[in-house]
Amino acid sequence: MDATTLLHALILGIVEGLTEFLPVSSTGHLILAGDLLHFNDEKGKVFEIVIQFGAILAVVWEYRVRIASVLMGLPHDRAAQRFALNLAIAFTPAAVLGLLFHKSIKAFLFQPIPVALAFIIGGLIILWAERRQHVVRIAMVEQIGIKDALKLGLAQALALIPGTSRSGATIIGGLLFGLSRRAATEFSFFLAIPTLTAATFYQAYTERALFSVADLPMFATGFVAAFFSAFLCVRWLLRYIGSHDFSSFAWYRIAFGILVIITWKFGLVDWSNA
Repeated sequence: MDATTLLHALILGIVEGLTEFLPVSSTGHLILAGDLLHFNDEKGKVFEIVIQFGAILAVVWEYRVRIASVLMGLPHDRAAQRFALNLAIAFTPAAVLGLLFHKSIKAFLFQPIPVALAFIIGGLIILWAERRQHVVRIAMVEQIGIKDALKLGLAQALALIPGTSRSGATIIGGLLFGLSRRAATEFSFFLAIPTLTAATFYQAYTERALFSVADLPMFATGFVAAFFSAFLCVRWLLRYIGSHDFSSFAWYRIAFGILVIITWKFGLVDWSNA
């Protein structure tokens, strides 16, 4: 395998890791980066499955102690049982709607204008959410109840719209529902584990014919890059929200949405190749 392919794998792995857990939509960034690197073919789609799993494992590693505690406490600890139940409830809406409407979403919404509008509207919603009075009634993830988990799951389901951002929908939904920034952000991390793991294995199964042993160096490079960049990004975001709001991400989304329109209008990026 040539060095150029491995370099492209490294770049795309970093892009995935840096954008998966920020409220900016990793899908949109991978479409742009993949097109610029001529890596948006069928093999590129399989590669995205691999690097997404690398990003997921970064969160698992960051929260390994808490995850282990929950798993060990499931037989007898009510707090652990409640936490697992909340994740299951929050996971369900996106899982059900994704299975029902995945093909329709791919056919009709993976187009430049819907993607651009999702970026821009999402940015405006973040600005609105940050400017309204934020009354915190849930300071920690452990305080989330069943109704809150369902609402957060419904918010995450909005990310089925390309360009919306799974983490962004969950985090901003959490702020609107009364979660602190840290609680909303951490819950989006935890919810990413079952959501993205299920999506990864479903995609891997449906695209299994495209996997090849010859591509292992490329997959390994992207996987490792996604893991470490996601790990650093998660730690950075938790520090960032201690003294900042999400307005900067909103302006970034708006600018990126305009970039989508410009690159599509002048034929610079094939945004339908998703």
